[in-house]
Formats: sequence, C-alpha cells, structure tokens
Amino acid sequence: MTPDTFLLDLDGTLVDSVADLGTAVNALRRELSLPDLTLAQVREYVGDGARLLVSRALPPGAFSDAHLERFLSLYEHHLLDQTRPYPGIVDFLQRHPPAKLAVVTNKPWRLSRELLDGLGLTHHFAVLVGGDSCATKKPDPAPLLEALRRLGAVPEQAVMIGDHHTDLYAGRAAGTAICFCAWGLGHDDGLAPDFHAERPADLLRLFPGAGA
Repeated sequence: MTPDTFLLDLDGTLVDSVADLGTAVNALRRELSLPDLTLAQVREYVGDGARLLVSRALPPGAFSDAHLERFLSLYEHHLLDQTRPYPGIVDFLQRHPPAKLAVVTNKPWRLSRELLDGLGLTHHFAVLVGGDSCATKKPDPAPLLEALRRLGAVPEQAVMIGDHHTDLYAGRAAGTAICFCAWGLGHDDGLAPDFHAERPADLLRLFPGAGA
C-alpha cells in the first residue's frame, strides 16, 4: 500500500529550532554559573524531550524538576526568535490534505502548538501529539498509534517522517513505514529506513500527493 498518511516530527524535521533551544539552555546554565554550550553540543542533546535535554545539558546529578520548569519558561520566551520551517517543508505540506497529516513530537504539547501557531503552520495538521500527550514518548510507538487513531488511519497507510532514531524506532514498532530526514538534528542509529530524504525538497519527490 502506498502511504497516504504522514506523521511528522517537529524539531529537526519540520523546523530548525536548535538556535532557540540553545539560547534557553545557555540562559539556564548561566543562571547556574555554568559556561555556555556550543550549538553542536545542544544539537546532540535534542530529540528525546525537554526533560532529557535539560538533564544532558547540566552536570551529572544536577538535574531537578525546578530546572526543567525554568528551562521551559526560558524557552517559551525565545520560542520564535530564530526558529523557522526548513525551506521546502511548506511546499510539501501544501500538497497534502490536513486530514492526512499529524505532528508527533517529544516537545511538550503546549509549546509545540504555540510554535506551530507562531509560524502559521497549525492549519496544515489535523492532529498534534506532544511529548506529554501520552504516557510514553518516542521511541515508544504509543504516540504514533494515538495520532493514527485520531486521524482514522492504520499503520499500513502511514509513514513516520523524522530526523532522529527515536522517530525511526517508533515507526518500526508502530508498523508504519519510516522516512529518515538527513538535514535534521539526529541520526538513524544504523537503521535502514524505507525512505531517505537528503533535503526537504525530496519529500515531494517521494510523496508527491495530489494537492490539499
């Protein structure tokens, strides 16, 4: 069956957000009298949700829920400073009806919705599943299965599109096809995806659609 339903990761797939994540991480570290991290370091820590991002960005044993809450507050303040859709992403979204599109991200739901709203992307998606929408996050398949349930689709119809191995493992476990996005923040962990997109424009080549 040719996929006609698309589950898309957010950070590193739809949008380039690493600069704003880095701004918030380093603002938190400065409050704790720690030196700044490089964007390359921050990039390595992204992909598994805010809790693990903050835990990785602080010294061993330093993490606390209070630090997470402070990071989320700082990040919300800088959410749209530099974050933008990757060139070519909007072209892909415009070719597919919203009823066939969902965002499945490990970023908290409220911040994800605020980001999509701020970039004018919300209307492209019928469903948004955030990192706190289910009891588990990617690489667990539950968020993908929840998105498919809300879309009224089955895994055999769908492809999980993402830049991180968590997306790929989640897709495999959920029974969807998987597409690795090489332009993003993560890596494929040696998995062999069903589809490989070197740049955003490749998504239209792989999945042309028929227009929304």
